[in-house]
Amino acid sequence: MKCAAACNACAAACLHERDVEPLRLCISLDVQCAEVCVATARLLNYPGEFSTTMAKFCSNLCRVCAEECEKHAAHGMQHCAECAAACRICSDACEAITNATVPSKN
Repeated sequence: MKCAAACNACAAACLHERDVEPLRLCISLDVQCAEVCVATARLLNYPGEFSTTMAKFCSNLCRVCAEECEKHAAHGMQHCAECAAACRICSDACEAITNATVPSKN
């Protein structure tokens, strides 16, 4: 949920930047990532195959969002730096969930 909040804040801040055009992908990924994070958090209340699949998807999307935000953070956009950091944490957490719930093959 922290990642979703950071993504929403980043998207809102990007929309207030002077030149929004180069931020289109960032804004789009922020919105998508926020929605997937919320859905994943809800689905993880019901452990199973689909929640594990969703956690993996969330991990991947958070990583992609972080990579995009890091590009803009390198140009001084603090909101993108904060979003990237939150996305990295969420990606790692979702990856850990995915790895912890993979059934062993006996």
